[in-house]
Amino acid sequence: MKRLSRPCILAALLVVVSTLPPFCSAIRRDSLTRGSSLSVEDDTDILVSQDESFACGFYKAGSNAYAFSIWFANSANATVAWTANRDQLVNGRGSRITLRRDGRLELTDFDGTLVWSSNTSSGSADRALLLNTGNLVVVDADNTTLWQSFDSPTDTLLPMQPITKSTPLVSASASGLLSSGYYRFYFDTDNVLRLIYDGPDFSSIYWPNPMYNVWVNGRTSYNSTRNGVLDEMGYFYASDQLEFNASDYGHGITRRLTLDYDGNLRLYSLDKRTRTWSVVSWQAVLQPCHVHGTCGRNGLCVYSARVRCTCPPGFEVNDPSDWSKGCKRKHNISCHPHQNRFLRLPFTDFWGFDLNYTSGLSFEECRKICSEDCSCEAFGYRQGLGQCYPKTTLFNGRSSQSTNNTIYMKFPRNVGEHSQYPVIPAAAEELVCNDAKVQPLAGQSELRRKAGGKTKWEYFYGFVMAFFAVEALFIASGWWFIFRREKKPSSTDEGYQAISSQFRRFTYAELKRATRDFKDVVGRGGSGAVYKAALDDERVVAVKKLEDVIEGEEEFNAELNLIGRIYHKNLVRMFGFCSERSHRLLVSEFVENGSLDKALFGGGAAGRLLRWSQRYQIGVGVAKGLAYLHHECLEWVIHCDVKPENILLDQDWGPKIADFGLAKLLNRGGVGSNVSRIRGTRGYIAPEWASSLPINGKVDVYSYGVVLLELVKGERVSNWVADGVEEVGMVLRRTVMMLKAALESGDEAWIGEFVDHRLEGEVNWRQAMVMMEIAFACLEEERNRRPTMDSVVQMLLSCDDEIPAGGRDKKQVIISNGP
Repeated sequence: MKRLSRPCILAALLVVVSTLPPFCSAIRRDSLTRGSSLSVEDDTDILVSQDESFACGFYKAGSNAYAFSIWFANSANATVAWTANRDQLVNGRGSRITLRRDGRLELTDFDGTLVWSSNTSSGSADRALLLNTGNLVVVDADNTTLWQSFDSPTDTLLPMQPITKSTPLVSASASGLLSSGYYRFYFDTDNVLRLIYDGPDFSSIYWPNPMYNVWVNGRTSYNSTRNGVLDEMGYFYASDQLEFNASDYGHGITRRLTLDYDGNLRLYSLDKRTRTWSVVSWQAVLQPCHVHGTCGRNGLCVYSARVRCTCPPGFEVNDPSDWSKGCKRKHNISCHPHQNRFLRLPFTDFWGFDLNYTSGLSFEECRKICSEDCSCEAFGYRQGLGQCYPKTTLFNGRSSQSTNNTIYMKFPRNVGEHSQYPVIPAAAEELVCNDAKVQPLAGQSELRRKAGGKTKWEYFYGFVMAFFAVEALFIASGWWFIFRREKKPSSTDEGYQAISSQFRRFTYAELKRATRDFKDVVGRGGSGAVYKAALDDERVVAVKKLEDVIEGEEEFNAELNLIGRIYHKNLVRMFGFCSERSHRLLVSEFVENGSLDKALFGGGAAGRLLRWSQRYQIGVGVAKGLAYLHHECLEWVIHCDVKPENILLDQDWGPKIADFGLAKLLNRGGVGSNVSRIRGTRGYIAPEWASSLPINGKVDVYSYGVVLLELVKGERVSNWVADGVEEVGMVLRRTVMMLKAALESGDEAWIGEFVDHRLEGEVNWRQAMVMMEIAFACLEEERNRRPTMDSVVQMLLSCDDEIPAGGRDKKQVIISNGP
């Protein structure tokens, strides 16, 4: 047997040592006994929790700067969870942490200077112990806690660590060291948890939305206990009713709630395989530029590949390494109104710090207010509303195409004549051109090139549009990356790009807050109740709680993935969904005038009767929506429950089909698949539901035929049943047979008797006849004899002309059948 040389043995030992667990080389202990200490020089002398998930000792924050900290030992970058001396780091030589015999845990610098102390003075203290929860405690011989790090958090809350009135979170600075930043997560004096930028120049609350009151934000101020906690399952709840869940809700996952240096509060989960952190479920601020103070005074936060800070034209950055210091003017402005002009910044807003607010003003009046006030640096003005916002200070600036505001920034007049910045006069004045007086337009540059006399826009609009172009490029690239393995959308899928960028996943806590704990019920159907809600971005939406969802998580998400790409003006627009534990909710646009059944059968919204023209346009719109689902969508979608309750009416009484996509999805080309259970509503169900035939789009065609009859008659088909003796389907078939026989006999009196008598003859009889004949075709027992929805749309549009009420025009209706 060949013997290994000594160098080979040493090399092998080095390999073995390098593959040992991370704490094998450290001094293994989880406690510090009274009178003992840890030294900064010995980086192997640390405390380790029994499950080896946390470590405590001296953490290197700089080249010769150390902090006494607790960190996650099983994360790739040893993420810090708590620090004792974040604002007074100690030297890399001679510093130590000691549990004194009087019970105090003390941190001293190289020269013996006391840097930090636990302020526990108890002779009964026995040891300092690092628990598996990440909590460092000083206990006595009976394990009674005398002091704990959980009572003095820095920027992170660990599971079961409370946040209270006296224990706010303070972010780290953006410098990369462990020093304190300017953001705080705290209980305000009204008992509400808030995020605030508390900088050297100003303080500004930015979450929850400062534009709303406590109740609209889904909080309560009537609980003075002021406490909140993240439990071990990933659920956070506070006394002000703030609550949210981790999407990976459950035991066995390492989590932390951290107020990051950028001012956003995020819930992180640790991937055990990669040992890296990810925001898997929740963050407080969805739009980073809405965090106040991000770019400092006069700075602008701009969305591009990532959130970036920039200075507006005429400004320069104070410190490129620290944008919190903002920007400064290159030129001073004068107090005299005629010495200044205004720079127009579209898609821009500086939130807060309004000198005053006035509505109903003209643009010239608003401009004059700012021109004549020395303290006014800019003003915001909303065209059409006449809202004027003079600004005394320019903080919280953001620029984005989603921002509808325009800012007019005060600018020196003499600079305007020699610069490339587009400006407008500070006071109303006339421009003279060839002896003709021309009133200056708001936002038009008066700057002229010395040669050629052309207006020079390039600098400013290049500045604005460059960011927006990059932003659009990265958004498009991101969506391509996410869906790169899916089929490329058809060019006929109208609105796909517009809707997919807004369809997102909501947390249950977010929707609970938006619906005010699901109090405002606006409807209830077979699939669940519908609630009115107000999102954080001020959108009013409808939230539907789905009941008895039997699909699994994967199947449910697959169906929602399809719904998120569907857009048509006659379909209710979907904004997102929630899928947490047993909760399944859909978020869609809120349609003002409610459902068709209330307007048609209940005398109309607020007692308003639907006129014939409205009924006809509703029939056309519903047909267009179903035709889109059946023929133009990315995948063929069958509704399976077409009825007046699922047809909503917008503010112009236009129809929008709701609850599409909740049924099984079929492949394009008409190949059906068996559906596990009958869907639909009594009176609207096609006959083939009772057979073993595969279900296709013709079930929607049948239901649409019933809706057409109800639009004409103004009465629900189920009311045609006398004393409930017969089935609705049998009565409907007999009625259709009688009406068809009357039609074939040439007697037209029946149509006047059938049409809703409440219309008092104010009917376009040609349209009524066409609608009836289409309804008869849609209600054929043999589904292959029913028309397709696109052919229905063509026939309805062919008679979309106004014929005087009472006039009659017979026209043969030829309807093509489809597979």
